[in-house]
Amino acid sequence: MLGSMSTRTEDTIALDRRHVAHNYAPLPVVAASALGAWITDVEGRRYLDCLAAYSAVNFGHRNPEVIAAAHAQLDALTLVSRAFHSDRLAPFCAALAQLCGKDMVLPMNSGAEAVESAIKVARKWGADVKGVPAGQGTIIVARNNFHGRTTTIISFSDDDTARRGFGPYTPGFRSVEFGDADALADAIDDHTVAVLLEPIQGEAGIVVPPGDYLPRVRRLCTQHDVLMIADEIQSGLARTGRTFACDHWSVVPDVYLLGKALGGGVVPLSAVVADEHVLGVLHPGEHGSTFGGNPLAAAIGTTVVDILRRGEFQRRSAELGAHLHDRLQGLTGRGVLDVRGKGLWAGVDIDPALGSGKQVSLRLAERGVLVKDTHGSTLRFAPPLVITADEIDWAVDQLAEVLGH
Repeated sequence: MLGSMSTRTEDTIALDRRHVAHNYAPLPVVAASALGAWITDVEGRRYLDCLAAYSAVNFGHRNPEVIAAAHAQLDALTLVSRAFHSDRLAPFCAALAQLCGKDMVLPMNSGAEAVESAIKVARKWGADVKGVPAGQGTIIVARNNFHGRTTTIISFSDDDTARRGFGPYTPGFRSVEFGDADALADAIDDHTVAVLLEPIQGEAGIVVPPGDYLPRVRRLCTQHDVLMIADEIQSGLARTGRTFACDHWSVVPDVYLLGKALGGGVVPLSAVVADEHVLGVLHPGEHGSTFGGNPLAAAIGTTVVDILRRGEFQRRSAELGAHLHDRLQGLTGRGVLDVRGKGLWAGVDIDPALGSGKQVSLRLAERGVLVKDTHGSTLRFAPPLVITADEIDWAVDQLAEVLGH
């Protein structure tokens, strides 16, 4: 039990506290191995993973196809930088571009790097293509967004914990309410170069917008010659039951931002995907990354695209997601105040009288279920898409027990 940790767990956590920067507050579980939807700790205790590394492990821990691709590439070539071509990068970019229905891919590593890259591209596009005076392009973002924690990104964040003490902040952003297309329309002016949005807000608590919101955003961007940038880093790649969350509204953005699951849960891999008239504004020397598009990541990314083309995980997420939401909705009024989301992605608001999200997460970990809290009393459920209906039932049963029902 977590309440009586062994010396090995205690020693590992104590070493972590001494030598690992305290930018996270992890649950007191020390993972040692994982397979499918299950994590095993250093004591040999198994936990059902209902977080999937914030959607980075969509296809399951140690997915056999992904691991086979990684092993094969490890024996061939891992890194040459972009100073040379590799035999893996172009096929990966071609495959990903085709999946997205776009022309070009800018490969990066972390999700935040993809967002930062898109901001640069949008500003350059605004100056070179739209004709906005240099240095005056603005980007509209949504309140309560989460796009990462770099200096530029926190400049337009509402999260005081992420912002406080890290100024001065980067200018050039305008925030409007998520889901309010009228406010977005009022914010657009001649200097607007892009609208940057999560189709479904993740860190905010899996917030799904009104049904007409994204279609209206798409029309406004087209009408005003503004790039629509969809941050699908958490919501994309089968998480919501579609390849991209935007697909639920039949919306195609100008730019997709991808990451997390793109690396198969093995390596950091992210991408900015757009047509040539957008990404073509970049020229040699204007942007780069030593590890961006490295052969190991490209081989894994190609395998991930192959998996997504088959559609099996999109179907699993849609079918099992309906079951997850049905079971969670059954707890409404029994300790749960609200349930939101799509596919195998759910935000669950817990009655604060029963404890904070962190406290409920700890109680669930005691019972072998791993989730993560956000915004006080909200829990996020985002299990690997290999989870079964029986495992979902067991996890929800544990939540019901924790809530006293």
